Amino acid sequence: MVAKKKKFVILSITAVILILLVIWIVWSNTALELNEYAIISSRLPESFNGYRIAHISDLHNVQMGENNERLLGMLHNAQPDMIAITGDLIDSRNTNISIALNFVKKAMDIAPCYYITGNHEARVTDYGDLNRGLLELGVIVLENDKFEIEHCDGKVIVLGVNDPSFETNYIFGDAVSVMQQNLQQLKNEESYTILLSHRPELMDVYADYRVDLVLSGHAHGGQFRLPLLGGMFAPNQGLFPEYDSGLFEKNDTTMIVSRGIGNSIVPFRINNRPEVILIELCTEE
Repeated sequence: MVAKKKKFVILSITAVILILLVIWIVWSNTALELNEYAIISSRLPESFNGYRIAHISDLHNVQMGENNERLLGMLHNAQPDMIAITGDLIDSRNTNISIALNFVKKAMDIAPCYYITGNHEARVTDYGDLNRGLLELGVIVLENDKFEIEHCDGKVIVLGVNDPSFETNYIFGDAVSVMQQNLQQLKNEESYTILLSHRPELMDVYADYRVDLVLSGHAHGGQFRLPLLGGMFAPNQGLFPEYDSGLFEKNDTTMIVSRGIGNSIVPFRINNRPEVILIELCTEE
């Protein structure tokens, strides 16, 4: 009788732990959070002091709330001057162009949207449909291109590059050379430069070309995050990636890597909530 009671207690405790673990994983994959950064640079025009950039990445066709209402609500409350979408808006394994365009259409009511491709856009045959839909909505689609933002009497340059897998093999290709070639063609301005690029592992290239601020994604925060150690794995970086999430600096270049919002091959995250990033540009401390 005592043995049966002990076994029941053990099974009950195990069941409770498993239920709590499932609840925690579900919560941590749906509890969208806003993380804020202040970027201070004397190179910024005075008119851009206080300029706000909402940065989102790696949606992978996910919906945060019905019709993405929670994500859109967070973007609306952040009151950005622009929204940067840094790739993998769709998922190549379960592509839904309508979900992507419906979200962007509503996001455009909040602020102008600037979009670059990720590796998942490079994999699908109907990327052209997504591209046309975004352009029809008025999105600034940057495919190895630049856009000048004028604000009062100042300007900054936004560069946007395609994911290197549009031009080379995703795993074995020379992404460094592709990025060097693209930036060589684009980075010829002395103005403050914001680069939208999906791949954070190419930080050395961005620094070599003296980009002021890079907004990136792709790493999904390392998917599973360990206290003190950070992310466990990221595509194109492997185990314990250097550039998994947050702010990084090299020489005169600052890079902010989004943990992203959706998932892809691995359908869930651990200790790694999806995020929206809000960046405020500042001319002085």
